[in-house]
Amino acid sequence: MGYIGSYIWSLRQKVGSRLLLVPGAQVLLLDADGRGLFQQRADSGVWELPAGACEEGGDFADAAVRELAEETGLRVERADLVAFGSLSDPQVHTLTYPNGDMTHCFALCFVARRWSGELRPGPDEVRQVEFRALTDPPSPLHPPTAVALSMYEAFRDEGRFQAR
Repeated sequence: MGYIGSYIWSLRQKVGSRLLLVPGAQVLLLDADGRGLFQQRADSGVWELPAGACEEGGDFADAAVRELAEETGLRVERADLVAFGSLSDPQVHTLTYPNGDMTHCFALCFVARRWSGELRPGPDEVRQVEFRALTDPPSPLHPPTAVALSMYEAFRDEGRFQAR
């Protein structure tokens, strides 16, 4: 879909850059070597996990599937998404975008190990995409992504859903 015409875009037409509470999803896609897929944002240059907001009539898994496809060209099945954490800490996940828009994000974080499609950055939002070791992510790393990676590590080690 892209930003123009999205639910968030329609709200922005009414409230401007005012802080919005935004539900969404992040996807940690792991390859066979356990490397994660990172993408570099076109607007700020920071590296992050594929992520985005929910749309009307959708849920967290819908957002994960849609955003991954839009931003990377890869498709994942809902059944292959495993929720490992929820990131909503306002100290970490309140964002101000280069255009001044502010959001406090409430993200369900998923991990997936199976996908299809050809890896290609989404032309409007993403400069480049690459798989990297989780212990050596690209820089500069988006702060919420660093927290999501630490939550995944705790989930993997403890087997417990993480919330922050």
